[in-house]
Amino acid sequence: MTGAPKVVAVTGASSGIGEATARRLAADGHHVFLGARRTDRLDALSGEITAAGGTAAFQRLDVTDAAEVRAFMSAARDHYGRVDVVVNNAGVMPLSPLHELKFDEWDRMIDVNVRGVLHGIAAALPIMREQGGGQFVNVASVGAYEVVPTSAVYSATKFAVRAVSEGLRQESPGDIKVTVVSPGVTESELADSLSDPRAREAMKAYRSVALPAEAIADAIAFAITRPAEVDVNEIVVRPAASAQ
Repeated sequence: MTGAPKVVAVTGASSGIGEATARRLAADGHHVFLGARRTDRLDALSGEITAAGGTAAFQRLDVTDAAEVRAFMSAARDHYGRVDVVVNNAGVMPLSPLHELKFDEWDRMIDVNVRGVLHGIAAALPIMREQGGGQFVNVASVGAYEVVPTSAVYSATKFAVRAVSEGLRQESPGDIKVTVVSPGVTESELADSLSDPRAREAMKAYRSVALPAEAIADAIAFAITRPAEVDVNEIVVRPAASAQ
């Protein structure tokens, strides 16, 4: 680890990339504050991290609720005294062709993938500005760079994450760092939300070369431990065996 331990708030921490990130950063000596809706998993994860000698705490979090996100960030600051890094990781991916008109799924992706990131920024930005600095790590996707059949809305939400992140970077020179981490196919529960049978079948083949979530956690750990004068803005992590 480069530099002093940091206080890191992680959303979507109950599984996948969020869980792997919490484990990796705690093992590196950082203090993690974990948020997700499934508090039973957060309780177990926090206990495992603590038993291994790390520092972890948690609070229930639904990123679609702006007030709940504000309470989460305030609790992280109250618990540790500051918030150095926010990993906006919570996301959903119910892929489907547009002609199926799955409005509920579109709304859910917009609420979690876009509003969830905005809520995280809105809740933590005043804290970081008051304390004189911080870093946002916003988890996007290779879908933020390309669109394929069934991914139109999902990709749109991830393009939005990149756009919001770039705007925040330009508005915060020097004091607040902004990093977008875009995973290729990665082991996670995202595919569990697929209701479209064709998309689900296609995903089985696509995920045959999936990266472990720990690979994305490694990228996040790298980004947050650069020297103060270095701001890593974008990292794309793909399986070596994948063309996408």
